[in-house]
Amino acid sequence: MPCGGIFDLARKEARLRELDARSAAPELWSKPELAQEMLKERATLQKALDGWYGCQRQHGDLVALLELATEEDDEATLHETAREGGLLDERIRQIEFLHMMSGEADANSCFVQINSGEGGTDAKDWAEMLLRMYARYAERHGYEADVVDYLPGEEAGISSATIHVIGEYAFGHLKAENGVHRLVRISPFDGNARRQTSFASVYVWPEVDDTIVVDLKEEDIRVDTFRASGAGGQHVNKTDSAIRMTHYPTGIVVQCQNERSQHKNRSTALKMLRAKLYELELKRRQEEADAVHAAKQTIGFGSQIRSYVIHPYRLVKDLRTGVEVGDTDSVLDGKLDPFIEAYLLAQAGVASGPAAPAGQ
Repeated sequence: MPCGGIFDLARKEARLRELDARSAAPELWSKPELAQEMLKERATLQKALDGWYGCQRQHGDLVALLELATEEDDEATLHETAREGGLLDERIRQIEFLHMMSGEADANSCFVQINSGEGGTDAKDWAEMLLRMYARYAERHGYEADVVDYLPGEEAGISSATIHVIGEYAFGHLKAENGVHRLVRISPFDGNARRQTSFASVYVWPEVDDTIVVDLKEEDIRVDTFRASGAGGQHVNKTDSAIRMTHYPTGIVVQCQNERSQHKNRSTALKMLRAKLYELELKRRQEEADAVHAAKQTIGFGSQIRSYVIHPYRLVKDLRTGVEVGDTDSVLDGKLDPFIEAYLLAQAGVASGPAAPAGQ
């Protein structure tokens, strides 16, 4: 299997042996943060090696089965071998794709913030549609998605919301969604059934784990409490359990209101603040400001990264890569992989193949 060389298996195995040797040293466990970091790296390396060698074993089994089926002219087994070969090819493609995610925080969980833009009530409804889309995307990929902040619109939809997407490589995938998203449809809020264009922005930043040091001073933070404003039953608006944190040096503001406990909301808000500060520093250091630029653009005409058209035709098109999908319902139900993969491959300088036909 010639593509195996790109994974640098020898280097990974050598590093795994090095980590095993270091973890055997008794003095390591007197430094829990370092030990935790090493164990995390070891688990990632072991998973990568297991995945690749699993593909090699499956490939060997399929070759042997194919030879046997050919000798015996077993058409049913030949068809089954072809099907299994296609699944193996997809598995290898996914491993290759994950291999390209080498950013410092690509393997981390993340936060996804959605804000309504131009378009009035339709834009707020569109923002809520995006919230559902990302929740469904998370569900499809085995991630956990928790709403940590939710500001409803005056008539419908949401003004803004933030979800915590928990899972391996959540940030590595969802960072492709940074930017302005445009919807064209017949407005359900217009009595004359006129076509309406709406906008919403998406901003994604990685969760920071405990092994990453963020310089956060208590005197630089203002903490305010307020009553929750989202859905939540009888508890909502009865206690000041929601938390808003303002970081004076940067002006960053985060808030959390999903828990009944003020202590839990405070802990989550602090985690969000640390994550945002870390992302800000990464962008400054690496001079990769795409997500920041997208978030700062006017959430309106001329700034979108993707258009979702439901009327007068049905088409979702990513304006950065040219990828098009005609099944708008499946996209809005969380099937975002063609757009995410094409964008990340383009960022890595790898050709992603032709765009999906509009009818698929």
